[in-house]
Amino acid sequence: MRKILLSVVTVLTWLASTAQFPGGGRQGAGNGGGNIGHMYGKIVDSKTNKGIDGVSVQIVGNKFDTATKKMKEVIMNTMITQANGDFSFENLPLMGNFKLRLSALNYKAQEKQVSFGIKMPQPGEGGGMQQMAGMADKDLGNIKMEEDATNLGNVTVVASKPQFEMGIDRKIFNVDKNLVSTGQTATEIMKNIPSLNVDIDGNVTMRNATPTLFIDGRPTTLTMDQIPADIIDKVELISNPSAKFDASGGNAGILNIVLKKNKKTGYNGGLRAGIDSRAKFNVGGDINLRQNKVNITLSGNYNQRKSISDGVIDRNNFLTIPSSVHNTTNSTSNGYFGFMRGGIDYLVDNRNTISISGNYNKGQFNSENMQRVDSTISNAFTSYNDISNISRSNFENFGSQLSYKHNFAKNGENFSADMNYNSSKNDNFSTISTYTRLANGSLKQEPLHQQTAGNGTNRFYTLQADYENPITDDTKFEAGARAAIRDFANNSSQYRYSSVTNKYELVPRISNNYKFNDQVFAAYGTYSFKIKKWSYQVGLRAESSNYTGTLLKTTGADSATFKVNYPLSLFPSAFITYKYDDKQDFQLNYSRRINRPNFFQLMPFPDYSDPQNINMGNAGLKPEFTNSFEVSYNNAYQRGSNFLASVYFKYTTDLITRYVYRDKNELSPTDSAYFNTYINADNSITYGVELTNKMPVTKWWDLTLSFNLYNSKINASVPGQNLDNSRVSWFAKMNSNFKITKTLSVQFSGDYQAKTVLPPNSGGGGGRGGGMMFGGGQQSTAQGYNLPRYGFDLGIRKDWTWKNGQSGSLTLSINDVFRTQVFKSYSESVFFNQTSERRRDQQVVRLNFNYRFGKFDATLFKRKNNKADQSGGMDMMGGNN
Repeated sequence: MRKILLSVVTVLTWLASTAQFPGGGRQGAGNGGGNIGHMYGKIVDSKTNKGIDGVSVQIVGNKFDTATKKMKEVIMNTMITQANGDFSFENLPLMGNFKLRLSALNYKAQEKQVSFGIKMPQPGEGGGMQQMAGMADKDLGNIKMEEDATNLGNVTVVASKPQFEMGIDRKIFNVDKNLVSTGQTATEIMKNIPSLNVDIDGNVTMRNATPTLFIDGRPTTLTMDQIPADIIDKVELISNPSAKFDASGGNAGILNIVLKKNKKTGYNGGLRAGIDSRAKFNVGGDINLRQNKVNITLSGNYNQRKSISDGVIDRNNFLTIPSSVHNTTNSTSNGYFGFMRGGIDYLVDNRNTISISGNYNKGQFNSENMQRVDSTISNAFTSYNDISNISRSNFENFGSQLSYKHNFAKNGENFSADMNYNSSKNDNFSTISTYTRLANGSLKQEPLHQQTAGNGTNRFYTLQADYENPITDDTKFEAGARAAIRDFANNSSQYRYSSVTNKYELVPRISNNYKFNDQVFAAYGTYSFKIKKWSYQVGLRAESSNYTGTLLKTTGADSATFKVNYPLSLFPSAFITYKYDDKQDFQLNYSRRINRPNFFQLMPFPDYSDPQNINMGNAGLKPEFTNSFEVSYNNAYQRGSNFLASVYFKYTTDLITRYVYRDKNELSPTDSAYFNTYINADNSITYGVELTNKMPVTKWWDLTLSFNLYNSKINASVPGQNLDNSRVSWFAKMNSNFKITKTLSVQFSGDYQAKTVLPPNSGGGGGRGGGMMFGGGQQSTAQGYNLPRYGFDLGIRKDWTWKNGQSGSLTLSINDVFRTQVFKSYSESVFFNQTSERRRDQQVVRLNFNYRFGKFDATLFKRKNNKADQSGGMDMMGGNN
């Protein structure tokens, strides 16, 4: 962090160095003879008295501000000390007092008052001007600097970023201290973040709804189990986005994952490797180089995974003849994924930067699922099924971005534009064998052998432009436009084995092949201003969109098409912040958002890929609109502590939710089946309170506690069914970090989830074709709830620091220490009720080693630069739009 601050300060002072005092700025005629002062000295180590190379030395004076008619402080000049610690400033005014500010890696910052000690000669005094000229050279002697505990010569530092920060419209969680997720994926990180819930399949919810996932401020085709945890810098939770952000996403907000980027002049990098108790390993590395006009970042990861789960489902069917089903499942999945990422920033000049970046992700998972299904009719055990499902799944993702940023001469005014392209493709193949046996174990009928071959593609194009103009010190205007286009295609072919032909034959009735095109166009404007302790931001966003869905024949020709066009909608937002003092502030905000039904929810064609649970969309669905209100209070009540309290209320009309009905089964005309589809509920209301407190209990123990109490109410009705559901629920999280010694840390975290309503809308199967290889889970309906659960994770890390900017760390972690994470749910309809219980990946031990190296080249600061050069050009890729 000190490196970054040093970089920013140095650049800003280069820009400010052209500002001169009245009458100054040039030697000779026109300067009035007042700017002839020369100050010099030497910076030395307080212990060794040796000169220190690379110290940033600033000289600060006062300048008359013609706008305010008052004197104000300005930075007159900045320089970097030579190898022997020498520094020198020339052309300084002889009158007045100055401040000398010193900052350097590994040393405490220092500020001291200096002057030439010259006073204006009084009338009648002789030789005054000659005396002034004789005092124009000022030797400040040796100035001593003390070493700091922070070791910025290495990549790891003692004074690291706080784990929790509060922005004007977001909560920021820095994940570098999250020991238990080392060597894993983004999913494991989310488990330790307040406000977020993660279920057994890695599905993340925020305030009981699924958030929109961004990577570096832009949409992505990646899923969280495809992103290595070791490349993540921080996670931003935007619970009530302003007009600057996409209005899509309904009432769940935005989850923005910010990846690590190079911010240090010179070079640095690292290597890492790990292994878990299932003999699966992970390796990775990164290298960053920043010099002159070029900044290069490159990283790569390879992760192996083995997932083991088991579950039990009990269903009671309320048919003419009552029946029940008892289902036990054991699953094992083996696989890997690799992730590569690179980027180049080119600083054309002091005001223009061009950046290009890309990532590539590929993986494969092979799964084996064994089921035993017992059937009971009229309380008599009649038969059972032995089902084996052997599957192979592959996925591949590619993402790229080309961006441009221009900084105007006016400080803070800029224009940026970027083009993003993300694509994903997947294929899967599974063989399912079902043996139906009577109670005595003999075959009831011929075994059923099925095969499923599927593949899909998803291409996402985004064009965006943004303009920012701070009109005055207290006002700012922002505007932008965005176009997002997505092309999606999916093919699923179902085969059954024929004993007549002795081969698998395609079954067209339960196969499907479809594609869709989705387009969203938007423009926004925001205006911010400040009046004393009050800050205001008002914004308005306009969006329109349309869907075109097509069901294809096996030959690829169109067989049925439907279109849904949504008219232009307006989405206002408002933020009001009152800064009570330097430690406390209050905020009230409002936004209107939309959640448009996706293709799977709209597609009016039955999906028979799972004959037991037939899915079908509803082309008549309307988008749901959400009005969100939130009040927050933030208090940094003492050093290292932070308390955040939020109260929120959300009202959603036409909530999209699932419901179940029973109808004729086209596969077996003499039988019926359960159909899962979607409806617009009348409305839903969600309100609650969130409390998060981070505090240092002792010098060696930091504790973060969070608590979320909320009520979700769904009002929905269809002929013959009442789908209303309401429940008050809560969950809590605890994260303890212990500093046993300077180089030994321990993290102990836990969470508890009380009984809660099932999330009403999980995307309607949008994960199909998205690369999620560990799928499954409960029905997402308005009729059901999750039962309480809790669990604990543990991590231990040992750090080493060596010479020449090298460091290392060894981390040992274990998840679900006490094997208590059991996910249970209950769902019901007028046709059945069902309970399920699942366990997955309990008590997995992981050992990871991380080696860092780097060199900070202070001489690179000696060229004149601007803010964009030192703030990390890659950062502009994470713009918030």
